[in-house]
Amino acid sequence: MTTHDAKQMTTSFQPRRPRRNRQSAAIREMVQETRLHVSDFIFPVFVMEGAGQRTEVASMPGIFRYSPDLLLDEIGRCLDLGITTFDLFPNLPEAKKDKYATESQNTEGLYLQTIQRIKAKYPEACIMTDVAMDPYSSDGHDGLVDDGQILNDETLEILSKMAVAQAQAGADMLGPSDMMDGRVGYMRQALDNAGHKNVAIMSYTAKYASAFYGPFRDALDSAPKFGDKKTYQMNPANRREALIEAELDTAEGADILMVKPALAYLDIISLLRQNSQLPIAAYNVSGEYAMIKAAAQNGWLDGERAMMESLMAIKRAGADVILTYFAKEAAQLLANA
Repeated sequence: MTTHDAKQMTTSFQPRRPRRNRQSAAIREMVQETRLHVSDFIFPVFVMEGAGQRTEVASMPGIFRYSPDLLLDEIGRCLDLGITTFDLFPNLPEAKKDKYATESQNTEGLYLQTIQRIKAKYPEACIMTDVAMDPYSSDGHDGLVDDGQILNDETLEILSKMAVAQAQAGADMLGPSDMMDGRVGYMRQALDNAGHKNVAIMSYTAKYASAFYGPFRDALDSAPKFGDKKTYQMNPANRREALIEAELDTAEGADILMVKPALAYLDIISLLRQNSQLPIAAYNVSGEYAMIKAAAQNGWLDGERAMMESLMAIKRAGADVILTYFAKEAAQLLANA
């Protein structure tokens, strides 16, 4: 037998050929394992004071801060695309920030009034809120600061009052992003005692002390005035610790567990998915968005393909819900697919 004959015999019989399932678009679509849908997305939005105002976040091309009137228009456009859930963040002037984040409980203030206006015009919209002190704090930290230390238990009372105020304004789901120990249980009890048993909690369960938050802090002008957040946000080197946080949040009454950031922590998303019966959310954060946008603007990669591949990776890792600044663009692409 010649070498040619042997080679032909070796290659002619291949009982398993995975490429057969890749031969056409129809077959690839039929056997696709993971699918994105617009209902997977939560769109983070930024509100600022004023009227008729819209300013682009310099480090997040295509993302804007809106005054409440224009934010209502933006939410209407998103609803038309099938996006139904929005995570609302406030951009406040420094004059309204103080040590105790008192503006967070001001029923006539920007944030709570905006929640009411959105729910009045779009009752079908699901409004998720942010529960943390940093947007309202003169110290820029997620907790109460005393002599350079972030106080855990003293912060819980402030967060609980903030949570109840948001629920009373009409919030459907609260997002405690502070990473204080025990805050989910403390908030759950406060909400239930105030008659808000049906308001859900999406806990920032595994929120890491990440370098990928920079553009978000630009959007809110909420960077810490001293130090960093490493005493309460998780160490990026730690994996097992996420299981401890998930166990605690579940026991304390969380309805959904979140991993933040998403792309650099796909293993953590998968870990929680394998170890929890609760829905798992992942926050595709501002820095992850900004990297793709910057590279696309420079012609270094195909922005749309990179966006969809990234979102698919987050879903494939096990996320049921994806908070992403790409929500509008992805919704438009999925609608036209």
